[in-house]
Amino acid sequence: MLKRYMLLAVATVFFAFQVLTSTATAAELDDATRTVALNDGGSITLSVQQAKEGQRLFAFACANCHVGGDTKTNPTLNLSQASLSGANPRRDTVEGLVDYMRNPTTYDGFETIAEVHPSTQSTDVFPLMRNLTDDDLVSIAGHILIQPNVIGEQWGGGKAKR
Repeated sequence: MLKRYMLLAVATVFFAFQVLTSTATAAELDDATRTVALNDGGSITLSVQQAKEGQRLFAFACANCHVGGDTKTNPTLNLSQASLSGANPRRDTVEGLVDYMRNPTTYDGFETIAEVHPSTQSTDVFPLMRNLTDDDLVSIAGHILIQPNVIGEQWGGGKAKR
């Protein structure tokens, strides 16, 4: 019974946060905003549907620890462009983030952290990752990379623009 109340409380807080924060809906995003780095040499323009699905899947599988692009478990790292590009391997591209969601490693890339970070290889510990397809991972990565274009420095725990 207590578990149900805890889940209800978490869901209520999450939905209240979604309502109170002003993010653009996927339908409002133009092509330039939906264009992000695919890899070191190219870019990809996500469809409106991919952007919308990425937002939904991020809220489902990632937002518990990464609300607003921040990282609750390690406040020194976040999902900002600076943090993602500083990782080894770089995670500031769709391919880099998809690889990370499959095989998460420490920031320096030396050790696997699949046992403590959700990934497609740790679905026994993180069941939310169980049914995510490659297309889903691309949509989530796209959502993460679109956010700095949508909300600016605030994404990743940065300062609000005045």
